[in-house]
Amino acid sequence: MQSKSLVLIIVFAVLVLVGQSSLYIVKETERAVLLKFGEVSEADVQPGLHFKIPIVNKVRKFDSRILTLDARPQAYLTLEKKRLIVDSFVKWRVADVQKYYTATSGDEFTAAQLLSTRVDAALRNQFGERTVTEVVSGEREQIMRNLIAMISPIVINELGVEIIDVRVKRIDLPQEVSESVYGRMRSEREREARELRSRGKELAEGIRADADRQKTVIEAEAYRESEELRGEGDAIAAKNYAEAYSGNPEFYSFYRSLQAYRESFGQNGDVLVLKPDSDFFKYLGDPKVQ
Repeated sequence: MQSKSLVLIIVFAVLVLVGQSSLYIVKETERAVLLKFGEVSEADVQPGLHFKIPIVNKVRKFDSRILTLDARPQAYLTLEKKRLIVDSFVKWRVADVQKYYTATSGDEFTAAQLLSTRVDAALRNQFGERTVTEVVSGEREQIMRNLIAMISPIVINELGVEIIDVRVKRIDLPQEVSESVYGRMRSEREREARELRSRGKELAEGIRADADRQKTVIEAEAYRESEELRGEGDAIAAKNYAEAYSGNPEFYSFYRSLQAYRESFGQNGDVLVLKPDSDFFKYLGDPKVQ
């Protein structure tokens, strides 16, 4: 009885193991191929639950999402034979599962190496056809478009992968070249700074001279106007004096004499040497004088 139970348990365990090894699941983020004795029997297994024959069939699964190949910085020569250090990356994914498995044995590292080699050669060709200025600023987007158009058919046919995008992260000059370039740039900026300072000094001198000229003109015009106003005032005053004198000459003479006395005797210690009968004292000498 015990031997029968043991046999049943063994049979059940074998069935479970066979069932587990006969079923497999392909996720939505995966691509898979079904192998029969090492050869591809089903090239592109769709996501879901599938059946296989144990020992006879094997399943290889690959990541179907967009992958990033971040290449190491490489040195490229431009059209002028100038060396540039370029850091780039590639976005790619598996497009043809059978070709991908055949070319790389399903190894992502191998696929990345083969893809990097082809992208490196294409970048070398693109940089070799352009100058440093075109590469750095003018035609970088055009380079990427040309590169994608050039290598996409090749990598699909050879590796079974699709190029989504290729981008250049950074372009640098070699260290020894950078120092000389920065030195020339520094010298150029210093020369421009000297020219700007000289031009500024020249402009400042012109502005200062023009300001001095305008100051002289304004002062001269102000002095002329003040003299004209003073002359007009003196004329009006003389006219008023004349009208007042002609209205009452005796009172005007008396008033002017009082002003003269005030101005003459206003300070202590003033001495006047005059004859007592001079006209200056006529309003002081005889109160009857009219």
